[in-house]
Amino acid sequence: MSAAVPTDDPLVRERAHLSSSRAALRAMREEVEALDIKDVTANWVNSIVLERQIEDRIKALADLSHTPLFFGRLDYLPPTQHGQRFYIGRRHVHDAQGDPMVIDWRAPVSQPYYQASKKDPQDVGLRRRFGYTGGELTAYEDERLSDPGELERTSRLLQAEIERPRVGPMRDIVATIQPEQDEIVRSDLSGTLCVQGGPGTGKTAVGLHRVAYLLYAHRERLARTGTLVIGPNRSFLQYIEQVLPALGELEVKQATVDDLVAHVEVRGADAAATAVVKGDARMAEVLRRAVWSHVSLPTEPLMVVRGSRRWRVPAYELEEIVRELTERDIRYGAAREALPQRIAHAVLVRMEQAGEAPDDRVQNAVARNAAVKALVKECWPPVDPAKLVLRLLGDAEFLAEHSAGVLTDEERKLLLWEKPARSVRTARWSAADTVLIDEATDLVERTHSLGHVVLDEAQDLSPMQYRAVGRRCTTGSATVLGDLAQGTTPWATRSWEDALGHLGKPEARVEELTAGFRVPSEVIAYASRLLPHMAPGLAPVESVRENPGAFEVREAAGAAGDSAGAVVAACVDALAHEGSIGLIAADARIAPLAAALEAAGMPYLSPGEETTAESRLTLVPASLAKGLEYDHVVLDEPAAVVDGEPDERTGLRRLYVALTRAVSGLTIVHAAPLPEQLEPRA
Repeated sequence: MSAAVPTDDPLVRERAHLSSSRAALRAMREEVEALDIKDVTANWVNSIVLERQIEDRIKALADLSHTPLFFGRLDYLPPTQHGQRFYIGRRHVHDAQGDPMVIDWRAPVSQPYYQASKKDPQDVGLRRRFGYTGGELTAYEDERLSDPGELERTSRLLQAEIERPRVGPMRDIVATIQPEQDEIVRSDLSGTLCVQGGPGTGKTAVGLHRVAYLLYAHRERLARTGTLVIGPNRSFLQYIEQVLPALGELEVKQATVDDLVAHVEVRGADAAATAVVKGDARMAEVLRRAVWSHVSLPTEPLMVVRGSRRWRVPAYELEEIVRELTERDIRYGAAREALPQRIAHAVLVRMEQAGEAPDDRVQNAVARNAAVKALVKECWPPVDPAKLVLRLLGDAEFLAEHSAGVLTDEERKLLLWEKPARSVRTARWSAADTVLIDEATDLVERTHSLGHVVLDEAQDLSPMQYRAVGRRCTTGSATVLGDLAQGTTPWATRSWEDALGHLGKPEARVEELTAGFRVPSEVIAYASRLLPHMAPGLAPVESVRENPGAFEVREAAGAAGDSAGAVVAACVDALAHEGSIGLIAADARIAPLAAALEAAGMPYLSPGEETTAESRLTLVPASLAKGLEYDHVVLDEPAAVVDGEPDERTGLRRLYVALTRAVSGLTIVHAAPLPEQLEPRA
């Protein structure tokens, strides 16, 4: 017969508080579900809006059994916070009397949980961390920050949480946010922030938690202006899509840059050299010239007939009106809409001089006069952005006229289509073309600006793509996340100063994260051998993990490049361990490896499908690996990853990305020689 657990056992008391907190959360949810709004709203529109708000509130109050309701506790010293004790969790929970049982991690009173230390206890006497297994509270760990006799040490539970196996989509890091990360998360909304961080430094998670924090601190403002998370591809967005809902934020939209500029259907692709020119910031000037070239100065006077009277506006005065509008800093379309009113005003001046007393109704009627409309159509015709870009890419003379002194003859040749398209609908638009159309669209009509935009994997954007994103936050702020060493596009940015200038945020603050929490130390050290060859001067990531992880390089027997059998064997070995497995390979080798896995009877997923339970193994093309993470990575033929890119520098960066996706272990399998930068050192 086992001994009874003493009632003063701290773990028993904490479990009791967890049970009480879950019951309180359940009561909060039931209270919202019981709301009767039948007679509350005045009309059906308000009723629908209120119903939606209630539904969202119910979702936000969901109790996820596998997610700890609270993960920490702060005991403040008196008189600060009246010496109270606060449990820190993912959302606020209160009891029937309204007293807090769990404090939201974003609240000011929670900040010392992340920032307090022995050197700066911030009036905290004790910080307690909790350990969970499958949603059950199983352990706790105390730090007595005000006790001078207790040495500061690395948290065992914190390390265990960081190194916990990954299965499925990305999860939040709210329980493990580090002081330098917390400072970024809680940065003010008014300023734009750029975070440079190597693999495993948590920059993506920091960006997502920053969104959650800003929505907590500025909810009313951002509810009006909107928030957007921009990722590099759909697979990446699917991988991160559960983080914000787990933190109680359900309304944040997610998109790729291609989604933002999807004015036409993309059916073609550019050669790298062509895409580089189309992505160059100089194209903005070419487009500006092309748009405004449609304006012509009036050469004839205008005669407006109203009743028995005729009113004449001379050509020189019309010319002054048009010139003045072209010199104002407004969009082409806005100026075109203002033109008939300006002309009508000139007519009204003449009416008043003749002794009449016209009002606004008369001015509006004159602006709609057939003669005025005909003049506007002739000297300020409407511009269709897609048709404009179509003409630039298909008409050599038009392109030469508006790119004179901006582009070289060779660059113009790269831009021109070999076979001009007949219409917008039949054109084989590329992704870079849609960005040009977006720029032209903004020249005609101002793009709607959001309150805050998070841009992840930003190092891979072209200057024109930065401009497209910047248009979405001209009156708001941005959080820019990236790693210059992981730039794998031919147009990848070489400095954050340049990138932020194109974004329209040159005043942004740049912060650097160098502590690695995800990638094992042996793996990051191996990958860092590539840095001097692809990003000289960039500081390598220093892994702070106590677990060194597993690392192995296997040379496959047989013909060079014929490593499929050894790769399958490595995957079998990896599946013997807990967690997710990522098999990463050059894009050209995905098909043969897929066939080898199928022949071996090994089911696998594609990137973005990790939410399913069909398999723990994902087959990942190297081009889609950025931003993803797996417990164990099997990397096939590093040389093939490098050779799959247009130049060695880009290839080494792609390889660097692939090497640093591992959380617990990395196995490299190769039959072909390794790239010389990774050859064993003497």
